[in-house]
Amino acid sequence: MKVIVCVKQVPDTKGGVEFNPDGTLNRGAMLAIMNPDDKAGLEAALRLKDEYGAEVTVLTMGLPKAAAVLKEAIAMGADKGVLVTDRVLGGADTWATSTTIAGAIRNLEYDIIITGRQAIDGDTAQVGPQIAEHLGVPVISYAEDIKIDGDSVIVQRQYEDRYHVIKAQTPCLITALSELNEPRYMTPGGIFDAVEAEITTYGRADLVDVLDGDLGLMGSPTKIAKASDKVKKGAGEKVAPDSPDEAVDYIMDKLLTKHVI
Repeated sequence: MKVIVCVKQVPDTKGGVEFNPDGTLNRGAMLAIMNPDDKAGLEAALRLKDEYGAEVTVLTMGLPKAAAVLKEAIAMGADKGVLVTDRVLGGADTWATSTTIAGAIRNLEYDIIITGRQAIDGDTAQVGPQIAEHLGVPVISYAEDIKIDGDSVIVQRQYEDRYHVIKAQTPCLITALSELNEPRYMTPGGIFDAVEAEITTYGRADLVDVLDGDLGLMGSPTKIAKASDKVKKGAGEKVAPDSPDEAVDYIMDKLLTKHVI
């Protein structure tokens, strides 16, 4: 079994964000981490490796420094890392990003592709399903649990106040929630392996069945009108009820007024 995990190096939003004049994130100026949903997807793949002997390849698209998340993934237990980087890929929206990643994946063998549900720097939840569309494989989103049954996967999928159990034949793509699991830590031996590991690098010339017009900022139909750092919320309305009954009456009145109930 061969599993590809798509991960993204995202800004550590706890330290604030910076923007370029065109509204895109200035990723080179910010501290970066592995996207939380992607790390849960990586952990799911590593558990498939532990249980079924799967080979885990981790792929990321980004600046050359994004190789750091691939090294982190290898230190956690992944087998290989692939970095997709090229100046012409910069400024990509979800369409251009998914087109690029699909073009890179066409070079690789896979039974399952795992992505995070969404990235904390964009929150679109579009790239995973778009990759599946480009590759012509089924997609199961919002995975809470993943099991293997022969040449099929059985996924428990989050759905509002309940869940779906969906079975799909491989190859397929699964998007993972951060609640899927608790990712493992890097191990000392894994860190040594990561230092010695050779990262495969793909550029524009290595992308398969991809048009130049679908790449980077020029190939992105989404245009940013305005970008800003997160705005601090006000303190809101504060009340000090004299009794629990008064507090309940106040809350119920607000819920009725706002048509919540």
